[in-house]
Amino acid sequence: MEGRCIVRYKCSQPGPIQDVLRQRPGWIEVKDDSEWDFHWCGVGWLKENLYMEEHVRVNHFRNHYELTRKDFMLKNLKRFKKNLEREASCTEGSKCDFFPCTFALPNEYHLFVEEFKRNPGSTWIMKPAAKSQGAGIFLFKKLKDIMEWRKHDGTRSEEQKDAAQVESYVAQRYIENPYLLGRKFDLRVYVMVTSAWLYREGFARLSSTRFSLSSIDDKYVHLTNVAVQKTAPDYDPEKGCKWKIQKLRRFLTAKHGRQVVETLFKEMDNIFISSLQSVQKIIINDKHCFELYGYDIMLDENLKPWLIEVNASPSLAPSSQEDYDMKYSLLEDTVNIVDMEGRLTGKEKRVGGYDLVWNDGPVYSEDVDPEIFGCSSLKANTYLGCANDREHQLNTLLKNVPGQKRI
Repeated sequence: MEGRCIVRYKCSQPGPIQDVLRQRPGWIEVKDDSEWDFHWCGVGWLKENLYMEEHVRVNHFRNHYELTRKDFMLKNLKRFKKNLEREASCTEGSKCDFFPCTFALPNEYHLFVEEFKRNPGSTWIMKPAAKSQGAGIFLFKKLKDIMEWRKHDGTRSEEQKDAAQVESYVAQRYIENPYLLGRKFDLRVYVMVTSAWLYREGFARLSSTRFSLSSIDDKYVHLTNVAVQKTAPDYDPEKGCKWKIQKLRRFLTAKHGRQVVETLFKEMDNIFISSLQSVQKIIINDKHCFELYGYDIMLDENLKPWLIEVNASPSLAPSSQEDYDMKYSLLEDTVNIVDMEGRLTGKEKRVGGYDLVWNDGPVYSEDVDPEIFGCSSLKANTYLGCANDREHQLNTLLKNVPGQKRI
């Protein structure tokens, strides 16, 4: 893309993204229906705006929901796994064994009941397919616990269905043996898609109450969403409920050893790549669009990572100064990769805190031909939870760009 000296931008989201765009040299905010070059918009904007000028960029794909709606993600991952098993082998298909047993309701209700009865006493979790921040989620162990939902949503007459759309849910086998830091946690990891870029930083989100399966109705035990946890009676806004992912990686390495933790992070890399491959042929490949996905990953007590969901609009609201700094850097590097100014060559494997992990095939740290040296001897270009010397890297990357303001 040809670089632009002046970039006109629109931004409908509050928080750090506003600060990033306002402080970017040569970027000017425009309002209303003025012409623009870059738009950080909500997911609904693309539904109403079909045509875009050749040079413009927006921060969502038109059908991002193929990965970010829980029921659609399930459908696409199941299909991708079956295709791998059919075209390659069951061993290849097993690479997709990273999402818990899940059913889309009401369509798969009878299949769910069969599985439920095969595993009496198991805990399940119900989630609205298209909601976020913990809204509408509950745990259950008995079928009668979801009969109220079934009555209102699953067994409406055709006339009732025509009058009001049935809300879709997923019923998922609850991970009853999570890895604990005293409390339950999950990981928020950021992946940007032009190609696949993995951000080095992220965080673990901890619940505020010690884990126990004896209190499945207590959302402060089982839901790690910050939107939920900050309403807990004993929530401390100064301490928050997050660990930086670098801190978690150091902790796990000290406790379990480097090789075990490297295997864990390699399995997480497989989750990111395989999930994106599952929708590669479905997502509308529009050159105007990019996406910043927020992946939610949970670890069980055996250090196996599980994909819980993918978010198209991960929360960018900071919960502390440290959180603000991380999200500001994340968003600044996201805009750097979009490269409205035309400063990059297109051959970069690292931009700030992002590392390129997939570009029509795996990306390796070494600048060699994998067909000559063999993939098994090469290191994947992935550094999640490793040091993030982004300011030094950006200064080195952009030092030869005329007129570039130093970070």
